[in-house]
Amino acid sequence: MEAPTPRSRDMTARWLFLFLLGVAGSAVLQVHGQADSLGFISIDCGLPGKTGYIDSTTKLSYATDAGFTNTGTNHNISAEYVTPTTGKIWRSVRSFPDGLRNCYTLRSLVPGLKYLIRALFKHGNYDGRLNRWPIFDIHIGVNYWQTVNITDGDMPVIAEIITVISGDSVQVCLVNTGSGTPFISSLELRPLKNKLYPQSDMSQALVLATRANVGASANLRYPDDPHDRIWISLNVPSWMAISTTKEVQNSVIDFFEVPSTVTQTGVTSINSSTPIIFFWDVTSAKDSMPGYVFMLYMAELQHLPSNALRQFYVKLNDKPWDTKPRGLKYLETTVLYNEKPDYASQQYIFSLEATTNSTLPPILNALEIFSVVPTTGLATTTHEISAMTTIRDMYQMKKNWMGDPCAPKNFAWNGLHCGYAVSRPPTITGLNLSSSGLSGNISSSFASLKGLQYLDLSGNNLMGSIPDTLSQLSSLTLLDLTGNQLSGSIPSGLLKRTQDDSLTLRYGNNPNLCSNGNSCQPPKKKPRSMVVVHIVVPIFVVLIIVLLSILLLCMRKRRQGTTTNSVRPQNESIDNYGHTSLRLESRRFTYSELEVITNGFQRVVGRGGFGKVYDGFLEDGTQVAVKLRSESSNQGVQEFLAEAQSLAKIHHKNLVSMFGYCKEREYMVLVYEYMSEGALDEHLRGKDNNTRTLSWRQRLLIALESAQGLEYLHKGCNPPLIHRDVKTSNILLNTNLEAKIADFGLLKAFNNDSDTHVSTARVVGTPVYVDPEYYATFQLTSKSDVFSFGVVLLEIVTGQPPIPNDPEPTSIIQWARQRLARGNIEAVVDIHMHGDHDVNSVWKVADTALKCTAQAPEQRPTMTDVVALLHECLELEDARNHMNARFYTAGSDTNLNNYSQYDTGMSTDVSQSRTALEAEHFDRVPRMSDGPAVR
Repeated sequence: MEAPTPRSRDMTARWLFLFLLGVAGSAVLQVHGQADSLGFISIDCGLPGKTGYIDSTTKLSYATDAGFTNTGTNHNISAEYVTPTTGKIWRSVRSFPDGLRNCYTLRSLVPGLKYLIRALFKHGNYDGRLNRWPIFDIHIGVNYWQTVNITDGDMPVIAEIITVISGDSVQVCLVNTGSGTPFISSLELRPLKNKLYPQSDMSQALVLATRANVGASANLRYPDDPHDRIWISLNVPSWMAISTTKEVQNSVIDFFEVPSTVTQTGVTSINSSTPIIFFWDVTSAKDSMPGYVFMLYMAELQHLPSNALRQFYVKLNDKPWDTKPRGLKYLETTVLYNEKPDYASQQYIFSLEATTNSTLPPILNALEIFSVVPTTGLATTTHEISAMTTIRDMYQMKKNWMGDPCAPKNFAWNGLHCGYAVSRPPTITGLNLSSSGLSGNISSSFASLKGLQYLDLSGNNLMGSIPDTLSQLSSLTLLDLTGNQLSGSIPSGLLKRTQDDSLTLRYGNNPNLCSNGNSCQPPKKKPRSMVVVHIVVPIFVVLIIVLLSILLLCMRKRRQGTTTNSVRPQNESIDNYGHTSLRLESRRFTYSELEVITNGFQRVVGRGGFGKVYDGFLEDGTQVAVKLRSESSNQGVQEFLAEAQSLAKIHHKNLVSMFGYCKEREYMVLVYEYMSEGALDEHLRGKDNNTRTLSWRQRLLIALESAQGLEYLHKGCNPPLIHRDVKTSNILLNTNLEAKIADFGLLKAFNNDSDTHVSTARVVGTPVYVDPEYYATFQLTSKSDVFSFGVVLLEIVTGQPPIPNDPEPTSIIQWARQRLARGNIEAVVDIHMHGDHDVNSVWKVADTALKCTAQAPEQRPTMTDVVALLHECLELEDARNHMNARFYTAGSDTNLNNYSQYDTGMSTDVSQSRTALEAEHFDRVPRMSDGPAVR
């Protein structure tokens, strides 16, 4: 056979892949249903009608997508892309020109089970817009799966993920990213045993990059593989193919269950002095490069004589990937894999190299490569999703309500407002359906939204009575029913709540609605005399108050005289900017307003020395944190006003912003931006079992952002400010884990810009974090904040509390210095990072922390110095070329290689000097280039 030209190579590869996925379109049987007895779900997307078929090659039943999604448009691909070998699933597509996110719902799943989910795409110029290929994302539930990049109308793309499904259903969503209309050809789901692919768990999923059946003559899937994994045949002319008809056994401890039909074939290099090499380039990306896990399958297929030896090393980027050379057992599969992700900078190169004693070349039978994606996004609770789905279907909403109602946050449904608490599922707190064309009765499902704080159903055509169940929504503070056709009486439960001011009820412009339980007649007008009384009395009271205020002001001015060193009363102290507390540049709330905002101070989201912090919502739905001073608080009026003034005057992206304050009678309250991910200490040590472990890069960014906030206080304010209470519990994180300094109750300013220190009457702050020089001299400097921040850095590196109990309670500074003095950074690094860090970067942060906590202030760096050092640490981490991973073997031996996967365009490029197989990644793993080569 002649060597194929590049074009013929492409066509050959496409033919092979289309043959793999079912070529016969005529030999099909009509079937109905969504899943077969194996638990498989197979959907032919865009197939017209409601009747499916049985694929003649795999004997698997395929259903139409009518029961899985209710949006999108069916299309057939252009005739020029259809040949007699084109599989039936490729001939139609469903596209989604409307909406940001459109989803398929796969039901009847087993909660907690692991599944393989596969999405297939072939454009086929279905829309007649030749050479305008789309790029879009796909999500699994609320988590990003991968980006689909269509580059050719005839080139199929497959996205495959192995993930644990927590509920009895899962949604696969196509997300429009602004680069073309999403579409899909087929969607498949296959259940897996939970022991398989242990790298996939509740926190992360595996996205397929490569699955190769090395040395095989044809592609392979179900029924040869009972899990219906698709194994692409891979051959290179310079390799020697070997095979056996005997069954190849897997090891007793088997985490992958590779079929015997896969491992019955393999390849060796031409001789023992020639290695087998796989390599590919990783394209640069804005985000950090994904981690990869590898599975290399090897089995000895030849019964070797006593004088023969097959033994070889496996190397990754010229470094040993395993600790010792391996020999294989006859007809038994050995698997080499890494338990946690591996990272490389620009290129992966895997080589199998025979040892000097080996008489035979290395062997390779099959290989899989996956990238790792996090699946830690929290979905809305099941009962709220069910309620919103019922509401959507009942009113036939046209708002493109698809996917999870609240998550991800930037995909929340139109008209919904959700609350996002740390490590808890999002909750629907507000629902605005005003003027949405609703008709019929008020759905009873609204009462299932237990966290609902406001519900606006105004301007619709709702009829019938108001459900009494709405009064059971204890968090509801606003219910707007104006402008409908409601009838009957207002339920007594709602009337009672309006009377005790726990609910604002609006119900005007409902002609047939009774405002009380006895009569629908409008209330009688009050006597004219009573109206006059209601007008005159408040005016008289206001005049009396104004006169008394003027009198008191005159008396105060006379007492103070004209001296410039005037002393103001405690509730009107002058701040360091020359402004009084009565002239804050932020909103002054009344206590009654705060009761409405917090729903009666119902939900506590934090506690501190000042008091409790409550969750609240402003009138426009903005979520806020409301900090109420407790009676036992050590913070006095002066400190409260200092914090209020500071938050009102200083503005920086890494300092929390204040919306307003309240100083009314004994109540002192601050209202500031809500930081959904809580305090840093909760993430370092875990507030509960659901708290996510921060990666080293995330910790570096948090440290850098916090340092920038402090640097602004020291250098960007005039006069400079000292925080005085820097600690991990005062570093708050938002949804994106961006850090902001909080708690300014102890803030202190220099008298002028040239001062070097400020004297205080007493030492304030938190033990361990407080500068020892400040303890001794009562003289506060910017280096006092530097000392405290050094303690924060040690906590970030170690994950330890400020006073570790290891083995006896001691300062974290002393604890770290003792261990670092031995030169072993791993002795102090947080074990929860599992070694996933650049060692030099960690050393540099630890060294910076020790410099910050030096006994003498003059030996400590400035915050500007610290910011520069942390930038360098982040650059080191980003430039990391290799990640030390632990490797495990199953069977008698192990090995690995690299090659691209799922590709219809696998082209074989043979040259005199090097044999290379360059394969464009068929599944378009994000940030991967044209794929690997082998030699």
